[in-house]
Order: sequence, then C-alpha cells, then structure tokens
Amino acid sequence: MFQDITAQIAYSSSFPYLATALSVTSIAGTIGWRWWKQKNTYKSLQSLPSPPKHWLLGNIPQILAAVKQKKFFKLLFDWSQELGPMYVLWNGSYPVVVLSKPKVIEDTIINGMRDGSLIRTKRLRQAWNDINGSIMIGETATEWQWRRKAWNPEFSSSNLSKYVEFISQACEQVIETLKEAEPSKEVQVDPLFVELTMRVISCLVLGIPVDKNSTSPEGPPLEVVKVYEAMSIVGYRFLRQATGEKMWMKYLPTKNSRDYWTARQYFKEFLTPRVDLALRIREQNNTDLPQVSPLFRESMLIKIAAKELKYDRKTLIAESVELLIAGTDTTAHTLSFAVGELSLNQRVFQQARDTVDQAWKSQGTINAENLKELGYIRAIIKETLRLYSVASGSTSLQTQRDTVIEGKVIPRGTGVSWSMLAAGRDPEIYANPDEFLPERWLDKSKDSLLPMIDFGSGPHRCLGEHLSMLEASMMLALLIYNFDWELVNGRSSLEELQQNLLIYPSDKMPVRFRLRKWD
Repeated sequence: MFQDITAQIAYSSSFPYLATALSVTSIAGTIGWRWWKQKNTYKSLQSLPSPPKHWLLGNIPQILAAVKQKKFFKLLFDWSQELGPMYVLWNGSYPVVVLSKPKVIEDTIINGMRDGSLIRTKRLRQAWNDINGSIMIGETATEWQWRRKAWNPEFSSSNLSKYVEFISQACEQVIETLKEAEPSKEVQVDPLFVELTMRVISCLVLGIPVDKNSTSPEGPPLEVVKVYEAMSIVGYRFLRQATGEKMWMKYLPTKNSRDYWTARQYFKEFLTPRVDLALRIREQNNTDLPQVSPLFRESMLIKIAAKELKYDRKTLIAESVELLIAGTDTTAHTLSFAVGELSLNQRVFQQARDTVDQAWKSQGTINAENLKELGYIRAIIKETLRLYSVASGSTSLQTQRDTVIEGKVIPRGTGVSWSMLAAGRDPEIYANPDEFLPERWLDKSKDSLLPMIDFGSGPHRCLGEHLSMLEASMMLALLIYNFDWELVNGRSSLEELQQNLLIYPSDKMPVRFRLRKWD
C-alpha cells in the first residue's frame, strides 16, 4: 500500500512535466504540419520572388509595422520595384501573390471574378462588414448581386445628370471660400475637398442640402468634422484587420477599440432618423408626408428602401456608411493631388485653362451642357489617378481553384493582390511614367488605348466612377477658371504621403491661391 501511495505521489509530481512535454510536442507538431502544408500546397509559388520573412510569421511583422506607420501602400510599391511585377508575400503561412502589371491586373480581375475562380477573401469580407455591419463590398455571389443591382441605376451617368445643379452648388461654395481668404493665406485644400465631396454624397444618398447654411427636418445636420473623424477611425480599423489584426481585438480595453465603438455609435445616431423615416415611407407607400423635404423624397435612400425590401434598418445604416466613405476620400484626395501637379506643371495648367475658357464661352459657367467639352480636364484626373492611385494596396482576392497567372500556376486558396502605384508607373505601358502627361489619355486609336484600372474592372467596377469624374471635373474646371496657385511646400506635398484606408497627402496639401488676373 505504501508503494502504491509512493507511486501515485511520483506520478502526480511528474504530471506537470508530462503535460508541458505534451504541450510542447503538440505545438511543435502544429508548427511542423503548417510548414509541411505550406511547402507542399504552395510548392509552385516557391519560384516566385519574395521579401525576406520570419520563419513562422512570414511578412506579418513588416506589414503591421507599415500599417502602423501609415505606409502600407509604400511597402507594396517598394517590394514591387525591388522584386518585379509578380511576387509573393506571406501572411503567416498564407501566401498572397502581388501583381503590378496593369493589363495583368485587369485581366486577372475581370476573368477571375467572371468565371468564379477569384472571390474576395474571407478576411477582407469580414473586415469590410466589421466597419458598421453587412455592406455590398463585403459580400459575394448572390448576396452581392442583388445589392449591386439595386444601387447601379442610382449611380448611372443618366441618373446623376439631374444632380449636376447640386454638385455645381457645392463646388461654388468652395470657390467662395477661397475668394474670401486673404491672398497670402495658406489653404489646406484636402480638408476643403473632403467637405465638398462629403456634402455631395450626403445630398445624393441622404437628401441633406449641400448648402452649409441649410438644414433639413429629417435628421441631424451634417457635421463634416465629426463624420470625417468617425470615417477615419473605422477606415483605419478596416486596414488593420485586413492586414492581420484579429477581429476580437476590438473588444480589448484599448484606445483604438474605444474609438471604434464611439464611431459606430455616432454613425447610428446620425443615420437612424433618416433611415427609419425612409422605412416608414416604404411601409405607408406614401412619399408625400408633409414633414419630408423634396430633396429627401428624391434621395437614393428613399428609392432603395422602396424598391428593395431586403434592406432593413441595420443594412441601410451600414450601406449608407459605406457610401459616405467611398464617396468622400477617393475624389477629395484625387483633387488634392491634381491641384498639386497643376501647380508644378504650368504647361499643363495653361492648356487646361484654355480648355475651360473655351467651354465657358458657350454658357458663361460650367454646367451639364458644356461638361462634355472638358476632355482635357478628365485626362488630368486620369493622369492624377495613374500617379496617385488613392486606393492602392487595400484590396485582395482569393483563388477558388488552381489558377494560371502569367504562366504561373497559382494554387487554390492563394491571395491575389496588387500595387496600383507600381502598376501606374509601368514603363512598358506608360511612356515616361514619372512625368505628368494628361495627353496620353487623349489618343483614341485602338492601339494606343491605355488601361484605366483605378476604378476596378468588370462587374465589380467602382459604383461611383461617374460621380467621381463629374465632381472632380467640375471642381477642377472652376478652380482653373478663377485662380492661379502655388504649393506652399512644393513637391514634398506630393511625395510625403500616408495611408489610412486610402492614400492622402501628409501635409493636407497647403496652397496659396491668387484671383486670376484678366488680360
């Protein structure tokens, strides 16, 4: 009996060591299995160049460090320059093939999403839907299709033509703000353009007047600074999660988490009154309620709620947040970069002015009638997007079966991403890629058509492309007609860039405007 007790004591005292040994063995086995799986499943990727990586974490440390420094876009661009037009990075044991040839990117997206061989990655869909709930860009297959079908007509060029008056009004407010500024005063144009684009998208989607001095009875006023702060917080949250941060980390007692939940609550308070009113109108089948303004009755929110019964309060709020984000920063930052390049390229500026002056003569302003005459202005915007693709490095897809890209077999389950900044500087496609040459977009001959992939490709092409080109063309034309200007910080404003969800000028693009001197 004493021997049995002794044996039990000996066994009990050795149990912690045995458990530890088993744990270590289990961990080692898991690591070994992951290594074996990576080596065998993705064997065909071993011949692709890859940045130096951690043996277990892959390139996650470099990626997360770049996101924290708000330089993720630059990391992808630098790797593209160093490793070539097709390389593989490792998100732990998960490979992501990165492309930087414009035609390859375009063909890969169009063909892959058409035949189902490529879909948005699960991580990316989760990150999109974690912004404020389930949204169009966070869905795939039939769930994506019905949402896209509902919104497509609202953003068509024909439908947007009726909003030209509101867009013009918002642009004129910017012109008046600049005219009221002292001639020697520095004006940070990026926040100015953010307000412009936010007022326009809020008008179209939510029926909020673009006139900053007007209010609407349907809900709280548009507080540009507060809305933009909330957008920036959830946008940065998306980028962190899309590049490796775990979803559950939003529940930790950190400043990032508190800011995230505060931003979500703000969006809810801002949007709920209008969404609830739109749903009440749908239920009552009556758009002539006395408390509803004509602008709200014509808003996209009312139309979508009426024709697509699958949308409820939660999804309409989430979709509204998505459209506010998508319709603000993209065009605003592009306008800032265009203003910067025009300041440094007087030949282009003068040709743009000649184009605007010619269009102005026919109408005495810029409106729906003469916008079609601004081909050179649209070329400036396209050239700006080529050099400063504001959405570079925030999107990726995943192969659903073995896929061939540029003769290389890409195994099922591989991520596929791209660097738009690197693609825009491909010397095989764009002659003199570092020069700002809008003329390259005006050659309409079949052999000279350049890929314009900044708005995406295929059925997933950017929903707001027409709106963005309309806003940017009108705003840029009015600026060119009324002002001369110079960059306060010179070319550094175009070189010192950061990335939240999108790329933007670090210094907010300070400019000195001077009223045009007429001959």
